[in-house]
Amino acid sequence: MPQPSPPWVSGVNDMTPRTAAKVDANQKEIVAALRRIGATVQCLHMVGHGCPDLLVGWHGENILMEVKMTGGDMTPDELNWHAAWQGEVNIVRSIQDALECLR
Repeated sequence: MPQPSPPWVSGVNDMTPRTAAKVDANQKEIVAALRRIGATVQCLHMVGHGCPDLLVGWHGENILMEVKMTGGDMTPDELNWHAAWQGEVNIVRSIQDALECLR
């Protein structure tokens, strides 16, 4: 049975950015901590469709982070996006989790 195309494949799904997105309460503090140590951070939560919340630049590397509260579950869109993505995506629930991704 053929796998569904990932949401970022042109013409398959509507990739129009959302006008409202749920942001986990810990995202602001995680972004602030990453920026304090010199990382560049692009928030992606408005993209929706399961795309990770943060794109972090650190020492020439790009790191994708999905921010979740402790005990928070992935949405079906997130599970599908992560399964189809051929690169690494990190789930972070705290500042410490996010900083560990930079090592």
